[in-house]
This record gives sequence, C-alpha cells and structure tokens, in this order.
Amino acid sequence: MIKVALVDDNSFLLKTTQEKLSFFDDLTIKFVAYDGQEILDKLEENHNLDIILMDIEMPGMNGIEATLQVKSKYPHIKILVLTVFDDDENIFNVIKAGADGYLLKEITPNDLYQGIHETLNGGAAMHPSIAFKTLKLLRNPQNFDEKCDLDVKLSPREIEVLEQLSKGLSYNVIAQNLFLSPSTVRKHIENIYTKLQVHNKLEAVEKARNNNLI
Repeated sequence: MIKVALVDDNSFLLKTTQEKLSFFDDLTIKFVAYDGQEILDKLEENHNLDIILMDIEMPGMNGIEATLQVKSKYPHIKILVLTVFDDDENIFNVIKAGADGYLLKEITPNDLYQGIHETLNGGAAMHPSIAFKTLKLLRNPQNFDEKCDLDVKLSPREIEVLEQLSKGLSYNVIAQNLFLSPSTVRKHIENIYTKLQVHNKLEAVEKARNNNLI
C-alpha cells in the first residue's frame, strides 16, 4: 500500500485530489495538511510515508520552503508538486528545493496515478509543459537568486538565528538552542526579512548564502 499525504490550503482542490486518488486500491491517504508548517508538524509525529502531493502557494510556509525542509529531514519521502502554477520561477525554485516531480492540478486521475508510481520508481513525473520549461531553463539558466542591493549588516545574533534557520529548525527549537524566547526569535527573523528584503525562510537563507552572510 502506497502511503500518501496531501498538502493544499484550498479545501475544494484538496477534496478533488482525494476523489481522484480514491479510484486506486493501492493508495491510502495517511493525512492532509493545509500549509507547509502543518505537514512538518505531522511528519514529526509520523513520517512513515511514501509520497507527498505538495501545493506551492500557501499562507504561512509555502510549498517550496516545505519541500526544502521535508527533503532535509526525511529524504526517503518523495515530493510530487501538484499545483496550478507553472511559471518559471516556481519551477526553478521547487526543483532546486528537492521536488521529485511537477504536475498540474488539471491532471486526470489515471495520469496522476501513473505520476505517483513513476516518482516512487525513481522517475521525474512532469506535465509536458513543465518538462518543456525545465529544458528551457537548463538551456538558458536564469538567476532567480538576486544579490542584495544594499550593504546588509546583520547583528551577530541575527546571523546565529539565520544559521539555525538554514538547518530547517522550527522557531521553538531555535529558541531553545539560543536560549531565547520564541517571540524573540520571531522578532529577529522579522528583522532579518526586512534587512534582506525577503518574504520567507527559503529566500532569506538563499540570499544570505549568495551574499556570504552565512
């Protein structure tokens, strides 16, 4: 039995995906999550899972950042992106984060089923338009990792927090490691985002590494 988790903030699309998977007896949906942080929390309780069908655009932690963290902590779990977004930047970033395949939500039940099996067998299931764009990106690489325009100066404590973030640790764990309160960690992270002109942890870590801040 193939153990599947679904991550999507849209309950209607989530139900549609569940219905598509219900046709196949060798698939079982272990749990669903509505954003990246929720899937990480659930995996901490039980990571006996084969594959995650991951949306990209979600409030809180998006699918790109969640993919990066899941792959860092649970490399045995395959991640198949299932989204309505097929723009170049999302494709580039989620594949770079470790996604094993990229399909669009308009997919038929049979094609989704085949994509799951292809991914679990070591392949890279991709919608034809995504495969074409991926080849185009390989032939003509674009740099989506912008350099900082400003001479950014992070405090020693902010750099410590950022280094902890780069390991995929939660706010609570970072707080314990650095002997801070979670609210203080959150404030430091807000300051880091402002200084680096980013909107999430993945962007912050990438930009900091590109600019030799960590």
